[in-house]
Amino acid sequence: MTRRSTVYQNIPVHKVAGMSEEIDYSVPIDDDYGALNRDRIPVRSLQESDLPSLIAIDRRVTGVDRTPYYETKVAEVLYETGVRVSLVAELDDRPVGFVMARVDFGEFGQTEPEAVLDTIGVDPNYINRGVGVALMSQLMANLTTLRVDRVRTQLDWNDFRLLAFLDRCGFRPSQRIALFREVAAP
Repeated sequence: MTRRSTVYQNIPVHKVAGMSEEIDYSVPIDDDYGALNRDRIPVRSLQESDLPSLIAIDRRVTGVDRTPYYETKVAEVLYETGVRVSLVAELDDRPVGFVMARVDFGEFGQTEPEAVLDTIGVDPNYINRGVGVALMSQLMANLTTLRVDRVRTQLDWNDFRLLAFLDRCGFRPSQRIALFREVAAP
């Protein structure tokens, strides 16, 4: 048999005499279009030493110092939850984004495993570079391994940028209605 190779849009194509062309997907492609963001951007488990970076990223995003919130969240994530699913993305040898989530195996009489996405942040200098998508992709992969069925989160009504990002990540409105009441009602 005679084998002839060509390249089509940077993808090697092999043709064996008398047979149809076959694309060789085993060869690395120059444009890495199909590569997952989590494969291109290192994502790892959150560590206590990440706390200053998380606070700095959040301060750059929100313009507010929420150090006590992050100290409490990191302590909760690392020492109080049974399942660790909080992650940090790194580029240029430093944390550039994070996602904090927990797994609930029951609430309000429901026993289905469900994750709650508490906080997500990406350094403004790294927005539109795939950091948020890499974090969400790795989070979903980790949750799949844990056999979690759903992820829920909530956001401010007018946080359109975050809403658009979550929409691109496959989030949809829930059938739940969140209610609240002031404790000291008039």
